[in-house]
Amino acid sequence: MLKTGDKAPDFTLPDQFGAERSLSEFAERKVVLYFYPKDNTSGCTTEAKEFAALYERFSELGAVIIGISKDSVKSHRNFAEKYRLPFILLSDEEKSVIALYDVLKEKKMYGKTVTGVSRTTFVIDENGVIKDIFSNVKAAGHAGEVYCTLGGNS
Repeated sequence: MLKTGDKAPDFTLPDQFGAERSLSEFAERKVVLYFYPKDNTSGCTTEAKEFAALYERFSELGAVIIGISKDSVKSHRNFAEKYRLPFILLSDEEKSVIALYDVLKEKKMYGKTVTGVSRTTFVIDENGVIKDIFSNVKAAGHAGEVYCTLGGNS
């Protein structure tokens, strides 16, 4: 289980355009790495749109925003185009990075126990160290909370 102070594990996944992207390519930059369950669902759309609305402000703080879910590259491309998302979305269809970051959890849905991605955000500093972890995130207002954690004023 990852905790604050740990080195963020590197990985490589395809983005919404099919290009291979690695966490290590953002060395010396702050990274907001957020895991979410599914493209085009209400909570995930709210969260993505709020990150998009604050994208320029995150950039001014030197931060890169990266979203990861198990959706396909095509799904991510459509999601990003539909909502004009200016940041990177990575496809983890094999759930390898989702497992590496330990965000695959059992949860209750409609009275049944299912395994799915738990909405979680990792704030990684310029040295690749995890500075903050937000678990069981509520989508609305989360982007602003992360922005303030990085030193931005809401």
